[in-house]
Amino acid sequence: MSQQLSPPQALIYTMITTSAVDRRISDVELGRIGSIVRDLPAFDTFDHEQLVAESQNCGKVLAGEHGLDRVLDLVFAALPEHMRETAYALAAELAAADLKVDPTEIKFLQMLARKLELDRLTCAALERAARARHQKA
Repeated sequence: MSQQLSPPQALIYTMITTSAVDRRISDVELGRIGSIVRDLPAFDTFDHEQLVAESQNCGKVLAGEHGLDRVLDLVFAALPEHMRETAYALAAELAAADLKVDPTEIKFLQMLARKLELDRLTCAALERAARARHQKA
């Protein structure tokens, strides 16, 4: 089965995978994904009613053979170069959403950065920005 994602679908797969790598998706993470899809211009062409279906599709890919590698391949193939930093930024956002970054999330972020061919300095800046947005007063 050959599957091609649109850029918005690839961003959703990135967020769902970031949330799922620790084997649990928190309510905070789900809420953040929903607000990101509603608010960011990257999702202007995406039918928001399809978010649950796309999340389930991502879960099916992840559950398959070599699921994580398959998701990374799909995301890379779907994203134009100018959207790669966006994907990483959204992954970092989800990892920081519950104010505790699990080691499996860190490992996934590293895998994603390699796959998307992003340099360490860019990734560090995106991660720090995500943490700063989620700090409480």
